[in-house]
Amino acid sequence: MSQEFIEVRGARENNLKDVSLRIPKRKITIFTGVSGSGKSSLVFDTLASEAQRRLYENLSFFVRNFLPRYPQPDADAIENLSMAVIVDQKRLGGGSHSTVGTVTDIATLLRLLFSRVGTPYVGYANAFSFNDPQGMCPECNGLGRKVGLNLDKALDLSLSLNKGAMLLPEYQVDSWGWSICTQSGLLDNNKNLEDFSKAEMDLLLYSEPHKVKSQVAGKDINLTFEGIANKFYQKYIARDVKTMSERTQKMVEPFISMGPCPLCKGARLSQAALNCKISGRNIAELSAMEVDELIPVVQEIATPAAAPLVKELTHRLQQLVNIGLEYLSLDRQTDTLSGGESQRVKMVKHLTSGLVDALYIFDEPSVGLHPRDVHRMNELLQSLRDKGNTVIVVEHDPSVMKVADHIVDMGPRAGSEGGRVVYEGTYAGLGQSNTLTAQFLQRNVAIKDKFRQARGKLPIEHAKANNLQDVSVDLPVGVLTVITGVAGSGKSSLIHAVFLQQHPDAIVIDQTPIGVSSRSNPATYTGIMDDVRKAFAKANKVDAGLFSFNSKGACENCQGAGKIYQDLAFLQEVALPCEVCHGKRFKDEVLAYHFNGKSIVDVLGMTVRQALAFFTLAAVKSKMQALSDVGLDYLTLGQPLSTLSGGECQRIKLASELHKAGSVYVLDEPTTGLHMSDITHLLEILNRLVEGGNTVIVIEHNLDVISSADWIIDMGPEGGNKGGRVIFEGTPQALLTVKGSLTSQYLKQN
Repeated sequence: MSQEFIEVRGARENNLKDVSLRIPKRKITIFTGVSGSGKSSLVFDTLASEAQRRLYENLSFFVRNFLPRYPQPDADAIENLSMAVIVDQKRLGGGSHSTVGTVTDIATLLRLLFSRVGTPYVGYANAFSFNDPQGMCPECNGLGRKVGLNLDKALDLSLSLNKGAMLLPEYQVDSWGWSICTQSGLLDNNKNLEDFSKAEMDLLLYSEPHKVKSQVAGKDINLTFEGIANKFYQKYIARDVKTMSERTQKMVEPFISMGPCPLCKGARLSQAALNCKISGRNIAELSAMEVDELIPVVQEIATPAAAPLVKELTHRLQQLVNIGLEYLSLDRQTDTLSGGESQRVKMVKHLTSGLVDALYIFDEPSVGLHPRDVHRMNELLQSLRDKGNTVIVVEHDPSVMKVADHIVDMGPRAGSEGGRVVYEGTYAGLGQSNTLTAQFLQRNVAIKDKFRQARGKLPIEHAKANNLQDVSVDLPVGVLTVITGVAGSGKSSLIHAVFLQQHPDAIVIDQTPIGVSSRSNPATYTGIMDDVRKAFAKANKVDAGLFSFNSKGACENCQGAGKIYQDLAFLQEVALPCEVCHGKRFKDEVLAYHFNGKSIVDVLGMTVRQALAFFTLAAVKSKMQALSDVGLDYLTLGQPLSTLSGGECQRIKLASELHKAGSVYVLDEPTTGLHMSDITHLLEILNRLVEGGNTVIVIEHNLDVISSADWIIDMGPEGGNKGGRVIFEGTPQALLTVKGSLTSQYLKQN
């Protein structure tokens, strides 16, 4: 069979320069190039958008009214497209009712299994769903949480009851409430609460009221013992604390927060569902197990009627393991997953599809993956191709590029200097070309042999958040520290859940999106627009508001949008340039005002590099210099943030924080979306921050960043409950000698 191709002719979306190319069908094609070179414009804004648009055109107008609307991309022709499945890095939402189990449909199979072979029989599968009235806990409506006692504030787990472990005012040592608890004979009063079993803790917190005998003034009396969380709820929350005296409110409110539901203890299900078991475990207990531990438990179910379900469940759970998510549990809420985890969960969902000859499009699937796990993901891409599908991947990781059948390198640079295809062909051929990608593929990064000395330490003591196993570690002050380890090993828990709680003044530059409306741009985000407006107002002796397209200066026809959006009901929305301002967004009278010979539109059309040469204002120059320092000197001041790549948005955040000194900077995988050449630039910035007297802490998998660290804290050894420990702390050179570290193994190969 002759090779077929997807053909693109004359693509001009964003910065694309009349791009024409042929993408082989039923092969893996990987798009590479620096951030802002046009990869996403070509793959997502052109190919993916057109594929979705054409698919929806086959549906009725009524159905299309409920679906997203995709505009026709700016291209002369796009031919031979298949149905597209787009797997991007957008985090999975869904709130508390969406879990790993529900989004992958594994929970559906588990519910069906319990409805068939669980004992005692409860009912159909819906009786095991926390999203269905038949199965949800009536106390919390399936949320698993309810306003109640904040256990972190109410208990000191390091103490015993006799030593004052109960911190609530009415349970202080020698108080009446304390006396009832300690004289009940139900608990060990000298045992630290952290050593209590689950049954003992449930007794202390959630015990139903019952009579116990005690002695007061030498006489036997009957007292009522009740779990302190239950009693607190009945006394203050069920009766609404807001109706009580101001003194009582002040005393009680510090102890109130969202906590586990007192009836289902966070399991979300009805008592009938929780009492139904298979091999001694209920569905909530199985859902709380990590995937790699759940598989053998499921395989042990020997009931003949369950055999087909057991086989399918095992298959789907194994796919989570294959893609490096064995540390997740099925009850993990999807809105707590990282962008990389969300993408891999979506991949698992699509891998169970029987589709062939489809177009699968992935956005940097290696994000958040330790080098150990990248080969697993590569195998999944190859399996999709081998089924007869076309796989297109936007990627920077050389380990992923190696599995490509075809590579398209975009460039040569970013922004207006990019938007062209600079290489097409095999991975081997890319190495022989002279593109920026090829130059960095041939480069070896040496591990540092000279390290900065710490000026002090920032201690973390007895950290137990999420999977951390009583971790105590010191983060050095005044150096570049990199936190490493496989996905799920506890890196983010150590820094975000513990360190940042203790050091709230630290500057965090993570992957959360910045404001990306069409009215937000680099000039407004960095704050220079205020200075620019004042400069124009002063030079022309008019109101500064005239120089804002969000205020008095906005074109009245388009309200400063620059476009007129026409809603065609069930047809796609059409955006046309405003016929009054022709896309300039301002009134004509505003364009007559100049500053140093330029109008406000001229200024917004300048690149950062041009603005640096144009402005003499110190406040503007310093902020423009920061954008230039992070490699964004090709951006125009008025470019909508909604058109920027993820890597560009993250560097804008970094630029806005660069001017601070003596600070603690925390960066969460800053190489996300960065080309190898951009990573070199990023390292220059990080080193400059350290040289300026700052402490820089980076959570990262990239081996170039790890090689450049002064200090490494390696978490592991694996993910989930097999991780959560510090397995190494020291210099990158010393890490090479550690045998139990997966990071060490791959650092040697770099």
